[in-house]
Amino acid sequence: MSVTKFVSALAMAAALTIAAALPGQAATLDDVRADGRLRCGINPGLPGFSHTDDRGRWSGFEAAYCRALAAAVLGDAEKVSFVTLTGKTRFPALASGEVDILSRNTTWTFSRDVDLGFTFVGINYYDGQGFLGHRELGVESATELDGASICIQTGTTTELNLADFFRVNGIGYEPVPLETNAEARAAYEAERCDVYTTDVSGLAGTKSTFHDAHAHMIYPEIISKEPLGPLVRHGDDQWADIGRWVLNALITAEELGVTQANVAEMAKGTDHPEINRMLGTEGSLGAMLGLDAQWAVRAIAAEGNYAEIFDKYLGAGSPLGLPRGLSALYRDGGILYSPPFR
Repeated sequence: MSVTKFVSALAMAAALTIAAALPGQAATLDDVRADGRLRCGINPGLPGFSHTDDRGRWSGFEAAYCRALAAAVLGDAEKVSFVTLTGKTRFPALASGEVDILSRNTTWTFSRDVDLGFTFVGINYYDGQGFLGHRELGVESATELDGASICIQTGTTTELNLADFFRVNGIGYEPVPLETNAEARAAYEAERCDVYTTDVSGLAGTKSTFHDAHAHMIYPEIISKEPLGPLVRHGDDQWADIGRWVLNALITAEELGVTQANVAEMAKGTDHPEINRMLGTEGSLGAMLGLDAQWAVRAIAAEGNYAEIFDKYLGAGSPLGLPRGLSALYRDGGILYSPPFR
């Protein structure tokens, strides 16, 4: 054997040894099937995204994605164990295998993707950080908050964004660090701080729960880009592909007019080739993922396509009443679209 081939063989052996040692290399799909449940990490309570209803059932924009994924993989949208995680505990829980996927208003950043070793499967909401304040402060802009006390969740990108914003504008502030949205909301309502900062969607959700919502305002400044999406551990490409294409199926379903109400009928076959490929009446896309042909049918049937989920929990059909904004389909003025099912 030549020296070059010997070195190459050693390098390959080392790579295989390292790969075998990585926790993400475990076949997550097999583990989920063996458990008979999907362990999905969610926010402990954020209106519109993840909250419990009167029956104690978890629901919301991000919980709906978990159910779509469970339906695709396990054949039942209710086979989900929801694990509530704070900003501090979410990443250790995912890295250690406590959860199979994290669907918890998490911003896709360089360090989380590369340094922490996670794979974001896509962007399901384009957000940005803002400020919620008491109207009695007489403040109309975040640039007027010099010396204000600000409630902020720890373990989030909002801490760095806040520091950057105040530094750039040459003003000071007093941070009031809290671990969860519920704690931050309670502190803000008790006037332990003048202002609460987080993603604008979260501020809208918090504001919608106040009995005197008119006494509070969200300032016009958006101080960051916050592309939110589900994430998994590095090293299991099959599981990342499944998570990615379940999200893509929900987005494509909106684009092509496939809904919760008509998906079963469309799954019998249509004149549209991409719908047929996605719903399994043509081709073998399911087999490529290690799933059956009907995986996308079940994902869409769980709670509907992307628009149906958005409208129900965040948009016009919800207490939040958020516009689609950048999260609208590309054809409607937004930047949301899925790669093709081909």
